[in-house]
Amino acid sequence: MTNWRAAAQHAIENKTKPLGALGRLEALAVDIAAFQQTLEPFVDPVCVIVFAADHGIATAGVSAYPQAVTAEMVRNFARGGAAINVLARQIDAPLEVVDVGVLGGLEPLPNVVSARCGFGTENMIERPAMSAVQLELALAVGRDAALRSEARLLVLGEMGIGNTSAATALAAVWLEMPVAALVGPGTGLAAEGVARKAALIERAIERAGRAPREPLRFLAEFGGFEIAALIGAMHAASERGVLVLVDGFIASVAALYACLLQPSCRDALVFAHRSAEPGHRRVLQELNAHPLLDLGLRLGEGSGAALAVPLLRAACAILRDMASFEAAQVSRASDAT
Repeated sequence: MTNWRAAAQHAIENKTKPLGALGRLEALAVDIAAFQQTLEPFVDPVCVIVFAADHGIATAGVSAYPQAVTAEMVRNFARGGAAINVLARQIDAPLEVVDVGVLGGLEPLPNVVSARCGFGTENMIERPAMSAVQLELALAVGRDAALRSEARLLVLGEMGIGNTSAATALAAVWLEMPVAALVGPGTGLAAEGVARKAALIERAIERAGRAPREPLRFLAEFGGFEIAALIGAMHAASERGVLVLVDGFIASVAALYACLLQPSCRDALVFAHRSAEPGHRRVLQELNAHPLLDLGLRLGEGSGAALAVPLLRAACAILRDMASFEAAQVSRASDAT
């Protein structure tokens, strides 16, 4: 049985360059080759999927933007005018948007799939965000979206006013940390707004309790439909041998729970960037994840993940196409010191 990681490491070390000279790109090439079980890895075709849903906690004022922005942004996606549309075109990837639970519903829109599990979650300060049935439905929506795609690489994103609050609650209860250590400005709250947001999330956690520490319970208590859909998509992609580029804080919290529920899916996940949200660094540490980029991003939509696609393409090309010392008849470094 071939040890693909060892074979890929041997191959990359024998390319015409000093040992380790391409840094993180070499490790990335080895990770992709090991996951795909080949020394000729490819990540194309690439597909971008954005899951959109609303959050009941948004009515408590945890965001700088009104809740109506979720539906407005989905329409913007459909028209091709959002950042992720621009970046998807740059990487020549189709974009599918999935309405998992936008408040009020949406009219039929191009490239938007309607798969609502409800019209937004409940306000988690007062009651569980979703029922167990809704959670299962949202997980299935994500799985179905991943299974529809014929991509080798999925760029997964999210949209939903209030979803940094849901992600922060999920991170806080699993990592057993105070909300204040993780909470951030989200869509641009000032310091006073961040403090108020932290207090509201703590109220939601006090209502639900931090025990028992069960991933599915926490997802139902605090999660969003789009966060659950991200988890389902990650699981389905992993099972099919499809790589997933994980975006920022919210997607990384989804990845954390995806791995808690199905540890084997960790091998399918490549972490694109470290966002400006304070909690993201701690979630990445928990996942032993080393993101490729650190650009101060905090947009979501899969934007940071889309920016990392060229790095994956380059890593694959180096392993596939770069000459070895033997093939190029280039002398190796001597052992002299």
